[in-house]
Amino acid sequence: MSYSVKEVFYSLQGEGFHSGRPAIFCRMSKCNLWTGREADRAEAVCQFCDTDFIGTDGQNGGKFVDAETLCQHLLQFWPQDTLAKPFVVLTGGEPLLQVDNTLIQALHSHQFEIAVETNGTKSAPADIDWICMSPKANAPIILDCGHELKLVYPQPDLMPEKVANLDFEYFYLQPMDDKDPEVSQNNIKQAVDYCLKNPQWHLSLQTHKLLGID
Repeated sequence: MSYSVKEVFYSLQGEGFHSGRPAIFCRMSKCNLWTGREADRAEAVCQFCDTDFIGTDGQNGGKFVDAETLCQHLLQFWPQDTLAKPFVVLTGGEPLLQVDNTLIQALHSHQFEIAVETNGTKSAPADIDWICMSPKANAPIILDCGHELKLVYPQPDLMPEKVANLDFEYFYLQPMDDKDPEVSQNNIKQAVDYCLKNPQWHLSLQTHKLLGID
């Protein structure tokens, strides 16, 4: 199987459980909840995505003919002469449209620790080290267990109570970003208030945006 990748870059994880951790980000092309085109946003299941995942023309992106070729591409972004195992975050778009057992096995053969960020509408291959599921309103939840559930908040049609009983170790509310700063600040306040009243939930901020890093 070949793999279509929008971009690859090395940075710090900005949100959720692994916030602050150095990681290779591998953004897979395509999503099943939005085409990525602005003309289709109003009709999309997920209408608040701010990520470009169309095609393979991003930084260090491309079409990789097999899992080993993609692994070799990713390895060049991890610092040399370090004791830390390489950590890769497979994201999107929706990575589970492409991520399969062959890729997981190949990454593990090169000592990668593997995290996946998914919308939960697809089942996941076995042996992924960290599954972060971010459900979207009006989309089916097929992947109902994992390590981290990160809910963008507020989504009026998907409030935290609807997913609080799923089989995840950690639960995060991430305030929805908005072009209007006042709306963003209000979303942060609502998320903080909800976490204080419901301590099962922790607050996740997009610290990479706050710090101005990629």
